[in-house]
Amino acid sequence: MSSRRSSGQSTAGVSRISDEQIIELVSKLRQLLPEIRDRRSDKVSASKVLQETCNYIRSLHREVDDLSERLSQLLATIDADSAEAAIIRSLIM
Repeated sequence: MSSRRSSGQSTAGVSRISDEQIIELVSKLRQLLPEIRDRRSDKVSASKVLQETCNYIRSLHREVDDLSERLSQLLATIDADSAEAAIIRSLIM
């Protein structure tokens, strides 16, 4: 990594993140990702961690979309003025 980033100095008013901060953030991501966290080996590159993070976020988006669709379908089958319908509407919003 460049010495400019490592020094923590700013360029054109933009502060840079240090190598140590990047290592710490990648380590935190590693702990959050089920695909990586459950592996026996700690040797996973930063690029692999970032790739898995993107994949995991996409997966979570798909899951949210699926659950929203299922809630919408459920809402269509119940009385619109019921307490259950109000709860479902609050979950969808």
